[in-house]
Amino acid sequence: MKYYIGVDLGTSAVKLLLMNQDGKVENIVSKEYPLYFPHSGWSEQSPEDWWKQSKEGIKELTSKIDRSQVAGISFGGQMHGLVILDENDQVIRPAILWNDGRTAKQTDYLNQVIGKEKLSEYTANIAFAGFTAPKVLWVKEEEPENFAKISKVLLPKDYVAYMLTGVHCSDYSDASGMLLMDVKNKCWSKEMLTICGLRENQMPRLYESYEIVGNLKADVAEELGLSEKCIVAAGAGDNAAAAVGTGTVGDGQCNVSLGTSGTIFISSKDFGVDPHNALHAFAHADGHYHLMGCMLSAASCNKWWMDEIIKTNEYAEEQKEIDKLGENKVFFLPYLMGERSPHNNPDARGTFIGMSMDTGRADMTQAVLEGVAFAIRDSFEVAKSLGINIERTKICGGGAKSPLWRKIIANVLNIKVDRIASEEGPALGGAMLAAVADKTFASVEEAAEKIVEIIETVEPDEELAGKYDEKYKKFVKIYPCVKELYTELL
Repeated sequence: MKYYIGVDLGTSAVKLLLMNQDGKVENIVSKEYPLYFPHSGWSEQSPEDWWKQSKEGIKELTSKIDRSQVAGISFGGQMHGLVILDENDQVIRPAILWNDGRTAKQTDYLNQVIGKEKLSEYTANIAFAGFTAPKVLWVKEEEPENFAKISKVLLPKDYVAYMLTGVHCSDYSDASGMLLMDVKNKCWSKEMLTICGLRENQMPRLYESYEIVGNLKADVAEELGLSEKCIVAAGAGDNAAAAVGTGTVGDGQCNVSLGTSGTIFISSKDFGVDPHNALHAFAHADGHYHLMGCMLSAASCNKWWMDEIIKTNEYAEEQKEIDKLGENKVFFLPYLMGERSPHNNPDARGTFIGMSMDTGRADMTQAVLEGVAFAIRDSFEVAKSLGINIERTKICGGGAKSPLWRKIIANVLNIKVDRIASEEGPALGGAMLAAVADKTFASVEEAAEKIVEIIETVEPDEELAGKYDEKYKKFVKIYPCVKELYTELL
């Protein structure tokens, strides 16, 4: 029996999944690591922590099997993070993460001076504060001594791949979110590298997500107890890997992810760009393309509300009190870390509005869940405006475990929501990509067809969907009214 490991390098922890050659999940292990906020709006991690915890996780994950039968490892990884290595492949500074908001100046320079039309021409996307290119410019301007040391620029999961194999690599899906890659032609953008002061030899080699980048280094194989024949595949950005893990591959499929961040992901055989650039146009892990809307705070909004504000870990108990869907007068804008799609505003912040003396705890909790759903609909509406007809979606991420939240999503979007047997999207997707790389499956589509199983479908209720449609019309009026305030409040 062959085994495959999926490494989901997340923001709060690395989740590792062991899958056998038949697609059955054998074991799951999670290892946490710290997140640092050295200044307001900044977000950093130590790549060495990722590596240490990934190694420990792999050892624990494989402790009860014949480790020589582990045939492949691949990844889903937090996107956009900037990892810079010197000429000795040592980490120069802590990684600047996807949800870091320090690059407002650099983002404005790219969008306003270089221009959105040029950026879209070069990369199929415009600049967002979380993307990698603005971070490169920030290091160049604010830490020139570190910029001068750069020998290689990597994304978070690619650092772990490098430590496993000694190969500087990335994949097309993850690299799409750097604003340094020509997405349509799947190569580094010479224009963007020049703008950022980088050379092509400072960038990793690009692969399809299911392609082999190398084998385990001898010392790493010995430390982990695995075979040197174990292959490592390039893997994918977390959203593309989650899409693989939920079977959102091929043409016209949709997935909603309720993780730390939230996404709506639409797969396509063909390359296409949203003319307003509210949705990202990225390469997909199946070898094709996808459109994606990303909000920076999704399930993390509920975690913040539960953990920090009302001080409880009884998430399900709090939701039991919510029984009047579509009737809540409280609205919540879920912009705790700024917002990306469709507003592209790092200054935006979480906002409650509509409270009165009879507002209760359950109303506030409900507003948080609904606010995230409404923000996802913002991107959904952009997709509809492009003529894309979506009748159903898969759902994954920690928030997807909530039956109430699934019901809210189904009715806010007014589409069917399919829950799948495994909710381990990116980790399962990583393991599936490793299996495709090892030729256990002929393609990503075949792997998805054989492994992904739908276990429940939430159907929208016509009356409730109508109520939420009216509430959404009110929700979209709030942001334009408070937008100018955010900058003043910072």
